[in-house]
Amino acid sequence: LRMLQVKLIVTGDDFGYCPRRNQGIVDCFLAGAVSNVSLLVNGSAAADAAKLARRYNIPIGLHANLSEGSPVCEVLKKNSSLLNQDGFFHGKMGFRTALSKGLLNMSEVKQELKAQVELFRELTGHLPPHMDGHQHIHVLPEVRHVFAEVLEEYGVKYTRVPIEPGLHNCDWIPPALMDFYLGVEEDSFNTVDVFTRHGIRWPDIYIGLSTMGKNMSVGNIWSAIDTAIVKFTAKAPSPQSGTVTIELMVHPGYPSVPPVGGCGEGPDDFSQSWERLHELQTLIKPELQSHYKTRNIQLCSFKDL
Repeated sequence: LRMLQVKLIVTGDDFGYCPRRNQGIVDCFLAGAVSNVSLLVNGSAAADAAKLARRYNIPIGLHANLSEGSPVCEVLKKNSSLLNQDGFFHGKMGFRTALSKGLLNMSEVKQELKAQVELFRELTGHLPPHMDGHQHIHVLPEVRHVFAEVLEEYGVKYTRVPIEPGLHNCDWIPPALMDFYLGVEEDSFNTVDVFTRHGIRWPDIYIGLSTMGKNMSVGNIWSAIDTAIVKFTAKAPSPQSGTVTIELMVHPGYPSVPPVGGCGEGPDDFSQSWERLHELQTLIKPELQSHYKTRNIQLCSFKDL
C-alpha cells in the first residue's frame, strides 16, 4: 500500500449549529484536524459560521437539513407536509416515518432544498462545492431523486454516500444504533444508481458511523481507514498505484449550552453532550496527525479532488 496516495477529506458536520460548535470546528481546522466543513443554513449560528469560514479560508459545503428545526423557505414555514404539529421538521426518525407513510410532498422537499442552496450562496457568496444530508436524509427513497435533481440544477458536483466498509464488524455499536446505520447503508446502496445517473460524484470511501461520539479514538480512526483502504484496493483493478479518496465525517465542538443553539427548537442531546468535545480532543491529537504523514495521507477538501 506504500505507493498509494490517500486524499482524506475530514468534514466537520453541523457548522452553524451554535457558537460553541462553530468555535470547536474552527479550532480543529486551525489545528489541521478538519479540512472541510458542512454548513447547516438553518442553524442558529449559520451567518457567524459563514463569516468564520471566510475569515479562516475554510472549505465549506451544504449540510442539507429536512429533519431538524425550521425550514428556511418562507412559504413552507407556516403550512407544509415537512412540519409536525408543533411547526418544526419531523425529526430524524419522524421524517423517515412520515416518508414511509407517503405523507411528504416531494415538491416541497425540492422547494426547501433549493431555498437552502440559495441561502448558502447568500451567506457564503458562492454555491456549495459539495452537499450532503443532515441525519442522512439525502439517501432516503424519493428524497434521493429530488436531491440529485437539485444538485444537477445547481452544478454541485460532490455528495456523500454513507456506505462504510467494515461497519458490520463494529461490535461496540449498540443494536438500536446499528439498526439505524444498516438502514442508512441499505438506502445508500439504493441511491448509487440515482446519483450516478445525475452525474454526481463522491469519494471512493466513506467513514464516520463507526467513529462517532464516544466511539471515536485514534486507534479507531486508523483501523477504519486501514480496513477501508485494504477492502478498496482488493476490489480496484490496479491496487499498487494511484490515488484513493476518503471522506471522514466528524462532529467536533464544545458542547452546546441551552437555550443557545439548534435549528429553531434549541440544541439536541448529542449537541449538549461531552461526546462533541471528545471528538474534538481526539481529532487534534498529534499521534493522529503523524499517522497521516507516515501513511502518505494528505488532508484536503472537495475542491482539491
